[in-house]
Amino acid sequence: MLSVWMSGFESLFVLKDMLYLVAGVGFGMFFGLVPGLGGTTGLTLLIPLTFGLDTATSIALSAGVMGGVPMGGSISAILINSPGSAPNAATCLDGFPLARKGQGGLAIGAAASANALGGIIGTFALLAIIPIARSIVLSFGPPQFFLMCVFGLVIVSLTSGGKLLEGLLIGFLGLMISTIGYDAVTGDIRYAFGVPYLWNGIPLVPALIGLFPLTQMIRLFVTGGTIAETSSTFKLSETFAGVKATLVNWRVVLSGSLVGTLIGAIPGVGGVVAAFASYSIVSQTGTDRETYGHGNVKGVIAPEAAINAKDCSTLIPTLAFGIPGSAEMAVFLAILILHGVDPGPLLMIDHQDLIYELIWALVAACVFASITGIFLAKYLSKVTIIKANILVPLVISISVLGSWAVNQNIGNIVVSLVFAILGYVITAIEYPRLPLVISLILGGEIERYYDQSIMISGGTPRIFLQDPVSMFLLSVIVIAILYLPASFLVRRLLKRDKQIANAA
Repeated sequence: MLSVWMSGFESLFVLKDMLYLVAGVGFGMFFGLVPGLGGTTGLTLLIPLTFGLDTATSIALSAGVMGGVPMGGSISAILINSPGSAPNAATCLDGFPLARKGQGGLAIGAAASANALGGIIGTFALLAIIPIARSIVLSFGPPQFFLMCVFGLVIVSLTSGGKLLEGLLIGFLGLMISTIGYDAVTGDIRYAFGVPYLWNGIPLVPALIGLFPLTQMIRLFVTGGTIAETSSTFKLSETFAGVKATLVNWRVVLSGSLVGTLIGAIPGVGGVVAAFASYSIVSQTGTDRETYGHGNVKGVIAPEAAINAKDCSTLIPTLAFGIPGSAEMAVFLAILILHGVDPGPLLMIDHQDLIYELIWALVAACVFASITGIFLAKYLSKVTIIKANILVPLVISISVLGSWAVNQNIGNIVVSLVFAILGYVITAIEYPRLPLVISLILGGEIERYYDQSIMISGGTPRIFLQDPVSMFLLSVIVIAILYLPASFLVRRLLKRDKQIANAA
């Protein structure tokens, strides 16, 4: 086994493969930086280029893109509150407030180092998991996927902080929006109001572009000024202070990496759930809960570590069973198939060298992207001191172009504008936006997996109680649901006691 590991590692030092890996990282960082593009679009555009490359070089190029996208996405999330890819939405929560305080370099340094460490930890976890990957993935069917998505909705309340009721209301709004379009079982069209564009539902990327960068640009246009509320002389030492903060908070890195690894191994759940789950855990278990959402560096470290760790474990269902764990992996599967590599159980036997080359290439890409992010942070942070009259038109233009580029449909731009207005209203009344995001992502999946489960069981919900995995997931959900009101009540009682003590 060790010889196979080293064989994959040595293949990275082939000059051609290394050059394509570096090029892929740059390409991936660009596609991660521009809102609405992301790794799926980047990999898709590279498919024609891989025709003329051998399999190993194609893997190096693809790994570079997949490793570069999260770093690029974190940069835009921190500096302009625009998640370059959907999972980076969690980074906006504390990364952007840090940028507004003039600490964009600190946030980027923390994100970059958490990216690298998350990828490394995720890789070693993947190496340990591969031998038992088959039993892990095969233990999940529609009932288990349904329960995992329900758990994701529970996170909606967890990430709402003290605004439990507001979070539930916004989450319910997201669930209602997610029902727009075809009913997967009956085929009926719901809430489309005669508009064919809505038959397939609300597209996620245009909605996210509206909720984050466009909403922020509306706010910046109204208030004027710059993104950073305090001007500061940015030094490279500030970025290294972010790296130091990541190392000091190694428990947060480890927690985020393990969460990302576990969730990434489940097909279809995705990096968004991994990032928000990691953020939720660290924000609800620390002693400084009140600081999250206002510029706590641990709120940057946790999701960034989870995102890169998730990318590694997503390879388990993708390679072992040909089940793409994410949209990026679906495109990567197409690249492998074009080169005559059929994913599935036999891949673990016939092409072990390619598997371990891919794993090590992802690690190298994560580390290189992080180093690049650290040393470019000095220049990228200047985005935050650009005046609103320059930045607003620029970001709006990029965002609108990114929204249209998803599938070249003008309807995407309309969706982005509608969600920009909705996002502005939500922030104006000080309600959380995150429950809306999570509900939009998981709403359709919950409905689909529930329908599949009920059809399998012949109409009885007992299917959710018939195996140990489902029972475990149900237990976790119940504990989380009970924890929410209990913790909320305890905080209220402690606050009241403190007020009484102060009055006395």
